[in-house]
Amino acid sequence: MAALTRPLFAALLLSLMSSPAAADEIGDRVRADMPSLLDLYRDLHRHPELSNKEMRTSALLAKEMRQLGFTVTTGVGGTGLVAMMENGPGPVVLLRTDMDGLPVTEATGLPYASMEPGVMHACGHDIHMTSWIGTARRLAAMKGQWSGTLMMIAQPAEEVGRGAKAMIEDGLFTRFPKPAAAIALHDAADLPAGTIGYAPGYTFANVDSVDIVVKGIGGHGAYPQNTKDPVVLAARIVTALQTITAREIDPQDAAVVTVGHIFGGTKRNVIPDEVTLELTVRSYAAETRQKVLDAIARIARGEAIAAGMPEDRMPIVRQGETYTPAAFNTEPLTGRIIALFEQRFGDRVQRKTPTMGGEDFGRYRTGAGSPDIPSLIFWLGAVPQAQWDAAGGDVTKLPSLHSAHWAPDPEPTIAAGVEALTAAALDLLKNP
Repeated sequence: MAALTRPLFAALLLSLMSSPAAADEIGDRVRADMPSLLDLYRDLHRHPELSNKEMRTSALLAKEMRQLGFTVTTGVGGTGLVAMMENGPGPVVLLRTDMDGLPVTEATGLPYASMEPGVMHACGHDIHMTSWIGTARRLAAMKGQWSGTLMMIAQPAEEVGRGAKAMIEDGLFTRFPKPAAAIALHDAADLPAGTIGYAPGYTFANVDSVDIVVKGIGGHGAYPQNTKDPVVLAARIVTALQTITAREIDPQDAAVVTVGHIFGGTKRNVIPDEVTLELTVRSYAAETRQKVLDAIARIARGEAIAAGMPEDRMPIVRQGETYTPAAFNTEPLTGRIIALFEQRFGDRVQRKTPTMGGEDFGRYRTGAGSPDIPSLIFWLGAVPQAQWDAAGGDVTKLPSLHSAHWAPDPEPTIAAGVEALTAAALDLLKNP
């Protein structure tokens, strides 16, 4: 001690004070469990399953949860499972993971790369599941430190926006207790591994799929005067749709209208009878969502009238069957848990801007009826530190989620995920 200079000693003391997790019981136990968790992660990564086909995955998670003493119900909403652990009086806390992979051919070159042709955990749901299992292990081993009921759900079909809806419609909040809070995490390709990101309020967007069938009167490409060309009309509609966000939505609000797929026609010298546009529409507020959807229908019809289309050839505008509501981090739950994270992780916690990506975790907030269920979804940084440093923080130089090259750094990512979820649950389930 005497050999330390005063500035050096002060710096060392500050470092210890700013890293409360270093000597923390949860952190120590998580680190001891990491070899087993990494084995589980690699197994899950090798065997991804597409949406609503998560049979092996669900069975693996169910077996683990039963061994920990949870009461497990399988087949909820398809391949979903609900694992309950009652531990005295107190609130019900829901912790959710998703299970499905994506139709992506992996190109990471990892020794534990996907063994399923054309299927990959390119969105990190294997990270989510491993963090969820690690949390279940910690909480089962620490029953003397909390009181209440754990409701841990493994959800199918997040990637197609249908899993949460299916579980709710299958009685998630009627067959099982209604939770007092719902928490989830999502790995992030724009944060270094082991960091935590959050956004208060809106976090993920409303996601709507919209199809526009643009009708016309086809004919020979050499005689356009005898036709009503739906290709030209479709082009007008695509251009006009861009004015919705540019001129109809408050610049301080947010919305996206993207035409991602256009198809029609069979041959260069044939004017077709119709063209189909496929859109993805993103928003946050319900009012903004409705305004955008109404504008799409109005513009499609207006452009058809301007093109001289008869009434029986007006465009058909259809909303897709899948609608994913925005995920909203509610108060005071968000402030409480983020303050806990900041105390535990220090400057590893970062505030982020909301994303226009979709996440059907938002359904759990409203799926049980009024009043809303308090909810929080936070980001879990997963970019290997060396890659992050090499990119200089420029995320355009890094693989994104859904990329065939997305390869999280599993050890620091999962360790932070387990520690964060465990700490959050313990805080909400404090012994009375």
